[in-house]
Amino acid sequence: MVGRSQQHKRGVAGRRWKKRAQKTPRIFKPNLQKKTVVIAGDKKQMKLCTKCIKRIRNYGAVGDYKKVTFYS
Repeated sequence: MVGRSQQHKRGVAGRRWKKRAQKTPRIFKPNLQKKTVVIAGDKKQMKLCTKCIKRIRNYGAVGDYKKVTFYS
């Protein structure tokens, strides 16, 4: 996902600057974590996004995979 980054939008301490900071392009990257997961009795090491980690922790499933747990 692409967005823009801008520092000091309204200036320091709420005062207006005549010339403001430029808006620079930036990239939003997914928050990937390396986790060991047990799927159907097999241990697999994968990179998962934090949303998937939460989903596994709460529901024990992701997509078509049922009964998924973290190896500890």
